[in-house]
Amino acid sequence: MIKLRSRAQSTLEYTVLIIIIIGAFIAVGDYVKRGLQGRWKQTADDLGDQYDPRYGNSSVTYATTGYSNTSVYIINSTNGFWTMREDHSNATETKSGFISVDAYNP
Repeated sequence: MIKLRSRAQSTLEYTVLIIIIIGAFIAVGDYVKRGLQGRWKQTADDLGDQYDPRYGNSSVTYATTGYSNTSVYIINSTNGFWTMREDHSNATETKSGFISVDAYNP
């Protein structure tokens, strides 16, 4: 009878200890999360001023030209008709101009 009570008491003590540890992790979780978010914000702020589209200047010209040629051949053979297709394409894309981005200074 004494060993049964001792075992039950040990199990109860371990259960209470595990509940306390889990509660501590839950309570500290918000502080850890806020600390990480603060560190990420500090790192982003250390990068300097960020891009703001209101302070950007750009004059860019895009030109695209393309050529495509498709040929289909029908070949008559002893086993029937066969088709063969050839595709040739050529494309050129050019970009010229400038893009200027100033830092946001309120």
